[in-house]
Amino acid sequence: MDELIASPDIPAVDQEWIYEHAADGSARFVLGTVGSNPLVCFGINPSTAVPNAPDRTISRVSSFAADNGFDSWTMLNVYPQIATDPKDLDRVYRPDLKPENDRQITRFIDGRPLTLLAAWGGLIESRPYLQPMLIDILQLTASAGCAWMSLGQPTKHGHPRHPLYVRGDTPLESFDTGRYLSSSPQP
Repeated sequence: MDELIASPDIPAVDQEWIYEHAADGSARFVLGTVGSNPLVCFGINPSTAVPNAPDRTISRVSSFAADNGFDSWTMLNVYPQIATDPKDLDRVYRPDLKPENDRQITRFIDGRPLTLLAAWGGLIESRPYLQPMLIDILQLTASAGCAWMSLGQPTKHGHPRHPLYVRGDTPLESFDTGRYLSSSPQP
């Protein structure tokens, strides 16, 4: 695995940033702003957003966080490979990425009972390795007593909606991950 670089806190307006990524630029593990009450969003994979240069998804997550009383936000992903188009995700996952992603998630959560936003949409079905990785992430977050939320009701296939595909005033609703896993098609 390439050496990981943690960027120093970079002020943006009056926010400090959290940014953990692979030195070669192929993966991003954590992107967010510093606060005591973050909305922690889990997507499928990161795009090219970096501190002070958000993409559309990051902008929406930031808005949902602010509109729902959170003082910050953090973006984590089921698979950390940077790809602007999810169709470009690795066909077979890179074994060096999963343990580092799990480590970064565990380190960020740090036993805190955070609010986690499920936001992977139907893309969870796009690669056979994504659902097993999600199951591992759910186990990592369970011991901290995190509360899973979704943006409105799940899709007709039961997946939590992606922030870009809901209205800006969509409410956060409780998301039962156990029920989700029991009703999702297995890879």
